[in-house]
Amino acid sequence: MEWADLIGRVAAHGDRDAFRLLFEHFAPRVKGFLVKTGMTADAAEEIAQATLLTVWRKAAQFDPASAGAAAWIFTIARNLRIDSARQAARRARTAESAQRDETPEVADSPETMMARSDDVSRVEAALRRLSEEQSTVIRMSFIEEQPHGEIAERLGLPLGTVKSRIRLAMVRLRDLLDD
Repeated sequence: MEWADLIGRVAAHGDRDAFRLLFEHFAPRVKGFLVKTGMTADAAEEIAQATLLTVWRKAAQFDPASAGAAAWIFTIARNLRIDSARQAARRARTAESAQRDETPEVADSPETMMARSDDVSRVEAALRRLSEEQSTVIRMSFIEEQPHGEIAERLGLPLGTVKSRIRLAMVRLRDLLDD
């Protein structure tokens, strides 16, 4: 059975039988892969279902010339796992922040506030010196805390391009801030 052909049938005709075969084959394998990465069985089941739902929705984006069907499906699963971990970390930071908001704060010294202000100014100046492409992905990733997959979708770019731009921008920022 050729998995790429089944994905093509899903893309071309919304073929439910082809999707059922894909689901029956890949859902347990994706779940097993996710459990091996340390996810709970319930979380892995949820991500596996989201993975196959993404296959259904984005079947037309599958390019058999660039990747095999299994590689494409497992890449979707890996990206969704990463997004899920980021969301969990974000929720934890939010909960931690809320807890800190409830505790009385000790005011920073004027020297600390000045140093922090200087640091923010240096970073803002460095961001302005990046290319528009790099600045956009850095702001979306680190300031707006958007997952790389979401950035790729919003900008209409391949995920690899977004990751590459972020990496190159971070190298450039490091150089600019070291000056």
